[in-house]
Amino acid sequence: MIKPLLLAASLSVFSSMAWAEGPAITMYQDPNCGCCGGWAQHMRDEGFEVKEVKVVKIQDVKRLLRVPENLESCHTAMIDKTGQLIEGHVPANVVKRMMNDGSVRGVAAPGMPANSPGMGQLDGNLVTVDFDGRPYSRD
Repeated sequence: MIKPLLLAASLSVFSSMAWAEGPAITMYQDPNCGCCGGWAQHMRDEGFEVKEVKVVKIQDVKRLLRVPENLESCHTAMIDKTGQLIEGHVPANVVKRMMNDGSVRGVAAPGMPANSPGMGQLDGNLVTVDFDGRPYSRD
């Protein structure tokens, strides 16, 4: 009698843990980049589940995923469920907004802005853009 109760209790704990996990993201990064981990931690702190994949030829990933060259940064991430893309140090609140709009294929913080998650403090002047190059947010 005790074994079935323990099994039921442990299954409910594990299913609660699985339920608590946030949206899953796969992040592709150059193995020599030191700032990508900071962005991944920012996303985890905001409730995302982040899988980090180190790729020697990160440009090949960007080409395969059709990231616009003029918007490139040090890492590219994909929302596992929707296929939407995140290029660079985009804040979590912007990613959440994008996820609620299926018409947006991707958002980017081009280059490596010093005022972005994983690089420095947000100061209200970080401009992110959609993959058509239009301003998307200011954080």
